[in-house]
Amino acid sequence: MSEAGDKLIYRDNVRRLSDAMRDVRIAKADRNDVVIDLKDADLARLEILADELKPIIEEIPANDDQFEFAISKGMQPRLWIDATSHVMMGRDRRTYRFVRDTRLGRVVLSETPDIRQVRERVTNYIAERIVERQRMLDGDLEPLRAVVEREDSRRPAVVQVVDAVDGAVAPKDQWTEVVSGFVWLLIGAVTGAGFILLWLWDKIPQLSAG
Repeated sequence: MSEAGDKLIYRDNVRRLSDAMRDVRIAKADRNDVVIDLKDADLARLEILADELKPIIEEIPANDDQFEFAISKGMQPRLWIDATSHVMMGRDRRTYRFVRDTRLGRVVLSETPDIRQVRERVTNYIAERIVERQRMLDGDLEPLRAVVEREDSRRPAVVQVVDAVDGAVAPKDQWTEVVSGFVWLLIGAVTGAGFILLWLWDKIPQLSAG
């Protein structure tokens, strides 16, 4: 067989050995659930996931320091991806829960007992963060003023809006002017009728006496 074919077989054997080692470690963690503390079992599974993510971690640009990749060994062990996201084990001690803390609360990004699936989700998350950071560094951001002006253009016209920045006055809405004029006309008519009624009220006794 050619040298290229030998390399292909070698790579395939390495991949299969890696899978076999992972399966053995998972089986060992399953047995440890019975004989050791559950926290140690959680740590074992998170360490397995960390090993699975090593090739991904090595590809992250050296100048990108937004990721942590550290395992905290508290009451609830966690594999931290960055300052806001981490992987922990579910209550069944076999389900990986990839979560992210936001201002609105905790969001579950992935929840699965399959280590391959959670590895894929974490990899996609890392890629999204790297691309987002690169866009910010490249200045590929839309100016805030353009966003505000676009949103304002979608809103209905108001009676009189003054731009606090430019001092420009927006024209009045035509229908608003018509309604406003009708209301003032109605107020004037009612006021005039009131004055006429008062004047006639004073004249009624004189007319009765005559």
